[in-house]
Amino acid sequence: MKKLFILGTGPGDLQLLTPKAEQAIAASTELVAYGLYLDLLGDICTGKNRHDLPLGEEINRARLALDLAAQGKDTALVSSGDIGIYAMATLVFELLDRQLQGLEKSPQWLDVDIQVIPGISAMQAGASAVGALLGHDFCTISLSDLLTPWETIKKRIECAAAGDFVVSFYNPVSKKRDWQLNTARDILLTGRPATTPVLIGRQLTRPEQSIKIIQLQDLDAKDVDMFTMVSVGNSESRHIVNGDKQWLYTPRGYAKKLA
Repeated sequence: MKKLFILGTGPGDLQLLTPKAEQAIAASTELVAYGLYLDLLGDICTGKNRHDLPLGEEINRARLALDLAAQGKDTALVSSGDIGIYAMATLVFELLDRQLQGLEKSPQWLDVDIQVIPGISAMQAGASAVGALLGHDFCTISLSDLLTPWETIKKRIECAAAGDFVVSFYNPVSKKRDWQLNTARDILLTGRPATTPVLIGRQLTRPEQSIKIIQLQDLDAKDVDMFTMVSVGNSESRHIVNGDKQWLYTPRGYAKKLA
């Protein structure tokens, strides 16, 4: 059987790698990924054929994974976090869609048995590290305008602000792009308090992990890098302190029942 596993390995801590994802890696002979994602897996990759493609080679990564699987090689296309969230899964299905439309020349792809295996996202890892920030309605927005026009991103931020969603920003800055985060902050400030709590999580669950809790008014792109995820609470999110412990949570409305 021609098998392609499309899987997320979680944010970095191997204890957060799901058993199902680990089983899929064990069953594969070919691993296709950005090299860092395989490095984080350590000995799990021993004896596997690694196909490391750098950042910017996402299309070639997806094509290679489909090609290897179509050749009858059990293959895993690997990403950190959840591979269905701003990651490689959607690209595989876009290529399959193009093949079905006659825009690709790889009919063999259509015979591949594909299984998508979810992983724990950075957004979830960050929220759990500080409590329950995603306790009510939330959304994610990528600030990268590499594939999505900035006007579209800006409209989505404005709608999230109007709807008072908790917002997790992926790709908040890059080496070539650092102004969008501050613009997003200013948009959110039009609809929620300046003191709204913000989580800044860097290298979440990895040895280099750094977590900061700040106020929305103090959010600045200069304090963030490409390994950082930023989650902004809504107008009701709370920052509570108990001695040397501090937590963030977003109420669901149980106060009415607790009164």
